[in-house]
This record gives sequence, C-alpha cells and structure tokens, in this order.
Amino acid sequence: MKSSTNMGNWSQKNIYSMTIKVINEEFSICKLKDYAQIDISEPFVFTGSTDEEKSLVCPTRLVPSELLERSDGWKAFRIEGVLDFSLIGILAKISAILAENGIGIFVVSTFNTDYILTQTDRFEEALRLLSNAGYGVQYANSR
Repeated sequence: MKSSTNMGNWSQKNIYSMTIKVINEEFSICKLKDYAQIDISEPFVFTGSTDEEKSLVCPTRLVPSELLERSDGWKAFRIEGVLDFSLIGILAKISAILAENGIGIFVVSTFNTDYILTQTDRFEEALRLLSNAGYGVQYANSR
C-alpha cells in the first residue's frame, strides 16, 4: 500500500500549484488484438486490458504494425513528483481548466503520477492555460 511517507513535498493545500513536465514524444492510442508486438520495457508504454478490449498508449514511433484501431496526434505531460493517493482533485482541476476551453484529454495513471494527453493541435494552448492557472510548466530535454 502506498503510504503518505512517499508524498514528498505535496500536501492537499498546494496541489493547485504543481509543476507539469512535458514529455517530448508524439503519442498514439491504439486498440489491439494482443500484446505480442509490444516492448513494455520502453519508456511511456502503457497497456490496459479489460473484458472488452486491449488498449495501448505509446510513442507513435513504437506503434505495432498489427492493430485494430489507432488514434495518432497526441502530446503528453505528467504531473511532477510522486503523488500520494490521499490527494484529491488533481485531475479534476486540470480537466476543468481544459474542458472550459474545449480541450479534451486522455489520462493514464501510474502508481506515482498521472499523464495527461491532449490532441497535438491544442497542446500548446493547454500548457498556456495551465500556466496561467498557476501550474509550473517544465519542458523535457529533446531525445
């Protein structure tokens, strides 16, 4: 179980002034028949399996040749730091800011943090809106 000792410097009162870090990749969201062609050791490869589908979110350069559907043209950022499960409203605040401006999101959550994807053509606008709302924006080094 994730403990509050992993919370770092975060507290409920400062979740609205967090730093978001831009991931320097183009992403695709895919629906797959199976995961045979996926290398999960690559950074930023996210899989999800339900009773209805197998999904993949990954850098576009890693999209497998055999798939059922795909959506290209996504960019991503993550919330910096390790987020404790007791923190409430992190995604709600970000999604509200973007939704008020007609920007849709696709979210992937990991044990440590959340990754928020927007369509590439609205990505810089999304970063600007979040910056104006008090979020710090950190750009990653180029690959």
